[in-house]
Amino acid sequence: MLDIKLIREQPEFVRERLATRGAGDEAKIDEILSLDEQRRKLLNEVEALKATRNRVSKEIGALMAQKKPDEAEARKAETRSLGDQIAALDKTIAETETARDGLMLRLPNLPHATVPVGKTAADNVEVSHWGEKPRFAFEPKSHVDLCESLGLVDFARGTKLSGSGFLLYTGWGARLERGLIQFLLDLHSREHAYTEVSPPYVVKQECMIGTGQFPKAADQAYAVQEGEDASTLGKLYLVPTAETPVANIHREELLKPEQLPIRYCAYSPCFRAEAGAAGVGTRGMIRVHQFDKVELIKVVTPETGYDELEGMMANAEKVLQLLGLHYRVLLLCTGDMGFTSAKTYDIEVWAPGQNDYLEVSSCSNCEDFQSRRMNLRCKPESGTNFFPHLLNGSGTALARLFVALIETYQQEDGSVKIPPALQPYVHSDRIGA
Repeated sequence: MLDIKLIREQPEFVRERLATRGAGDEAKIDEILSLDEQRRKLLNEVEALKATRNRVSKEIGALMAQKKPDEAEARKAETRSLGDQIAALDKTIAETETARDGLMLRLPNLPHATVPVGKTAADNVEVSHWGEKPRFAFEPKSHVDLCESLGLVDFARGTKLSGSGFLLYTGWGARLERGLIQFLLDLHSREHAYTEVSPPYVVKQECMIGTGQFPKAADQAYAVQEGEDASTLGKLYLVPTAETPVANIHREELLKPEQLPIRYCAYSPCFRAEAGAAGVGTRGMIRVHQFDKVELIKVVTPETGYDELEGMMANAEKVLQLLGLHYRVLLLCTGDMGFTSAKTYDIEVWAPGQNDYLEVSSCSNCEDFQSRRMNLRCKPESGTNFFPHLLNGSGTALARLFVALIETYQQEDGSVKIPPALQPYVHSDRIGA
């Protein structure tokens, strides 16, 4: 979340940066400041009442020593009244703080000054590209046709098992998916110096709050219920991305600066109910409710946050370069960035069968927005504690990488070549024919 001190001291700056997102969140600042001022005023009143109660308590002791029980009893009645007033104010303070923090949790991050101002994806800026679009001497097929002809994905039975938006990989398709995951994990852990972790696939609600999925996107999550116990529903959630458990590994911890940077990579399936909002019922792998992803997470000092973002981008780009896939890099505009991000690059890979680019990686610096939400701090030997920058990036996401790969390397005879970097993981140089 944003720093309340920043909102107090620079409200116009906060309003201006929020306004660039185009969602109207700047309108919440006045209410937040009003609730914050009310809370601070009430805290002063409580402290004054407590000081009075302490003084009266001492007077009671003195009166008892002076053998003035009637006056002492009158003072005791006064302390009881003061106690009732303090309890009532404490309740009001708690309610005011809850209301303020509830609004704070719904405020998105402030875009970095280098982020272009814009409203939609049409305003994103292409900053680089790599490779060339493949050319074919035949009409390239879509991944749906390739998957069905080569038996890579059984769309109909995936739907039969779980409903629309779920995939059943079969045969060479399952082997290719597994090979891609292993290739990504090996690359990032062995060559890019990330520590591999294998997180749980269900997380507590506070983890979803920590990484910013909640409360804004609570309606897009898959809640878990333990057996028939309805009271457990909503205590745990299927992970929408490995970012959620991995970024929260050090939540509520006090790290030493020398422990930074921390770099993690992790594989997980990702579960997103919101995918159904945009035609997920149609055949294909572009928008699905469950997909695989290898995630990159960094915990770094604020001074190095943006250099580390560029490094994370290079790590994600290396995946596509090794696989020989044409891609472009976009700097997202203020109106298209995610809720928690201060600056985001998207990597979009070319998919010939779609005649379009598909996003396979999104790399973001969330600055201290998430670390504040999860109370993750660093304690230097001298000076004050600080909140580290948290970065996340897809390194990369499937099934869109799967789509781009088979559509790019399809052959006229209906087979699909396997790029050299992936062959040791698939144990073949070709699928089909």
